[in-house]
Amino acid sequence: MKRFWVLRVLKFALFAAAAIAVLGYVVMSLWNWLLPPLAGWQALGFGQALALLVLCRILFGGFRGAGREHWRARLRERWERMTPEEQEQARAGLGRHCRRGQPASPPPA
Repeated sequence: MKRFWVLRVLKFALFAAAAIAVLGYVVMSLWNWLLPPLAGWQALGFGQALALLVLCRILFGGFRGAGREHWRARLRERWERMTPEEQEQARAGLGRHCRRGQPASPPPA
């Protein structure tokens, strides 16, 4: 059972590393394609492109934007429209998939 979680975390870590590498390469390629000929700026290396991605994340607040808050609001509205029986059925389903048998609590208000 523990091995399953280790493999899952390893897959996620590899996927995240690959995504970061691809994003860094895309930023580097676009910068080097556009800005040196247009503005006369220097070309970027891969490490500089990754640093530029981090700087943009800090300055502009990330890649996901406000979508996460919108999702939470929709989930909360949907939960409030459910009957008590439907809420209990949803808790049971979440308990089976998320908490491995532990009782599930309703979403935060």
